Amino acid sequence: QVQLVESGGGTVQTGGSLRLSCAASGGTGSTESMAWFRQVPGKEREFVAVIWRREGRTYYKDSVKGRFTISRDRAKNAAFLQMTNLNTEDTAVYYCAAGPGIILSSVRQERAYRYWGQGTQVTVSS
Repeated sequence: QVQLVESGGGTVQTGGSLRLSCAASGGTGSTESMAWFRQVPGKEREFVAVIWRREGRTYYKDSVKGRFTISRDRAKNAAFLQMTNLNTEDTAVYYCAAGPGIILSSVRQERAYRYWGQGTQVTVSS
């Protein structure tokens, strides 16, 4: 059984930066794809970014391109989300998700991911 634990959330001002971490315990085969989603109250959870372990390939939601960077530490089976130039629309609970190899056309779909963390709150104040 894979467990995901997020950390690094907090409150920053507009234009600030935060780095989220996701530590995965369990088989690396089950965490070939690691991603970040986010959710605000009253809205559906939305895809933010994904990284594939073997290839190191990444894919982002359009609105975060150039501001967010997803990376991972293969040895530690961990993923990170470096967020810069944050704005109030980035305020949300951020979730780490993982699953076996997920094809590009499915990365935005929650059901493609087998494992989820509990979430970490990110608040951007104006």
